Amino acid sequence: MAPVSVVLIGLDPDLIDFSAPAYSAYPGLDAAKVRAGLEADAARLRELGYAPEICLVDFGQTAESVVRELLRRKLFDAVMIGAGVRLIVENTALFEKLINIVHVHAPQAKFCFNTRPTDTAEAVQRWFLPRAR
Repeated sequence: MAPVSVVLIGLDPDLIDFSAPAYSAYPGLDAAKVRAGLEADAARLRELGYAPEICLVDFGQTAESVVRELLRRKLFDAVMIGAGVRLIVENTALFEKLINIVHVHAPQAKFCFNTRPTDTAEAVQRWFLPRAR
């Protein structure tokens, strides 16, 4: 049986202006820290027996097409949309668009939402136990 496949959708950290007021709740955050966090999340999921894939998007110029094409290429069991998309008010329209793309192109997928950068695996585990490889 194949491992549970998980796509981690998030904003490309190189495109984020961390000095903008919308990101002021996250002092000291920068692109390198966000990227390291994403990689750590993916590594943790792999260690637990999941098959994660990171999908970085822009603020909407190509985000829908990037996610749509990924979902057409591969079937995912779980979809995590990151806090940078979900929790920043200015990104609400992007969040809605991505939810609707997933709804159409991966209706079988469960949505998993972390509550902090370190609990992505726990969010996935709420829906799926890891499968043997």
